[in-house]
Amino acid sequence: MITERLLRALRDILGGDGVVSHATELSVYDCDGYTLEKSTPEVVVLPRSTEEVAAVLKLLKHEGVPFVPRGTGTGLSGGCLPLGAPVMVSLTRMNRILELDPANRRAVVESGVVNAWVSRAAKPHGLHYVPDPSSQMACSIGGNVAENSGGPHTLKYGVTTNHVLGVTLVLPDGEVVRLGGMTEDTPGYDLLGVTVGSEGTFGIVTEAILKLYPRPQGYKTLLAVFDSVAGGSAAVAGIVASGIVPAALEMLDRLILQAVEDAFHFGFPREAGAVLIVELDGLEAGLERAAGRIREVCESNGATEIRVARDDGERDALWKCRKRAFGALGRLAPNFCCQDGVVPPTRLPEIMERIADIGEAYDLRIGNVFHAGDGNIHPILLYDERDREQTERVVAAGREILRECVALGGSLTGEHGIGVEKVALMPLIFTPDDMSVMEQVRSVFDPEDRCNPNKIFPSAEQHVEVRSPRRQAAM
Repeated sequence: MITERLLRALRDILGGDGVVSHATELSVYDCDGYTLEKSTPEVVVLPRSTEEVAAVLKLLKHEGVPFVPRGTGTGLSGGCLPLGAPVMVSLTRMNRILELDPANRRAVVESGVVNAWVSRAAKPHGLHYVPDPSSQMACSIGGNVAENSGGPHTLKYGVTTNHVLGVTLVLPDGEVVRLGGMTEDTPGYDLLGVTVGSEGTFGIVTEAILKLYPRPQGYKTLLAVFDSVAGGSAAVAGIVASGIVPAALEMLDRLILQAVEDAFHFGFPREAGAVLIVELDGLEAGLERAAGRIREVCESNGATEIRVARDDGERDALWKCRKRAFGALGRLAPNFCCQDGVVPPTRLPEIMERIADIGEAYDLRIGNVFHAGDGNIHPILLYDERDREQTERVVAAGREILRECVALGGSLTGEHGIGVEKVALMPLIFTPDDMSVMEQVRSVFDPEDRCNPNKIFPSAEQHVEVRSPRRQAAM
């Protein structure tokens, strides 16, 4: 329980408007984008600087109180649920771009800066920040660092960890450390690398140094239409095998297409089984030839139509539809659960077939919109949370999909993280010794397990999968 004495001490640090403790106000913090599980914090604090974060964590250390960091709440694995952590530290007020250095292609930002703001600030200098999650108009850099987020264009350029040069990290005892720096590499152990993707379990990242890239000279964006998901999946495998690395390679199935078309009227073919969005970028000189090869691969796998974006306006409209697909799903059901498994791209036809079978077995509608180029699938399970039995079927079906991903040589997550959603499935890919070593690494940063507890690793009380990890089973 949070005492009045602790609340007063927090207000002394942050001011009256920096502490949220009324039950009605706290209710908006009870979940992130993974709405299947909810938990309300006892208090939310809103620091404005690294110094205030450090002062808060020193106080919580003294009182022995666990806490959970939170960005803008767009996460999709329950990573910021306050489980056993009564204090939530929200970074939304730390939203300044502290430095923009076009000459060295660097940006220093606070963790509450929204992803899209970075590219917007860099655009006048001919630069941009590459990682572009579908939620980039709302998600924060701190959350991206915590989950090692991806996005459509990370197929060619890499995920968040490839674009972060350094971070300022406040450890759970309030000590401020700086990992990495302004240069491409620093001597010693790669503590920055292990921090990116640690899901907020090492401390609170308050600032990040980001790499910026020149905007490509040209783009060639194609929309390939298929009668079936199987045909589109086969085309993805063919593109990967061709040796061409598109900047982005995305798939939308019929259910998603119809919802997006009803919402945004782009002109998607409503009766198509699936479409691929294939984007090439780089020097103008080679784009036409590469696009011709992509066209050949798609046609050889049954593409019934191939369109090319005629200008930047059409390209922008196409990507806007792709990135707003989740919002369009409100037309189909009151709730949805977006899964985040990974398979080798050549196994996409198989996992798509298995997802369809799972949807039929559990009597659920499942749409698919995902990063096909790197096999990062996002099956979206539609449901109504007011129906308890239906909700239970969604949880069971989601776990079945992830088990199938692992069976096909894949993984549990590509960018959403483990959070609370996938804790029970960790033994599918990690041995007890694996997880013990990872927990030891975590304990170096957080020896008292007060920072975002009850995440990633299953506890003795939790029901977990007991099958042998994939790599052991293959021996």
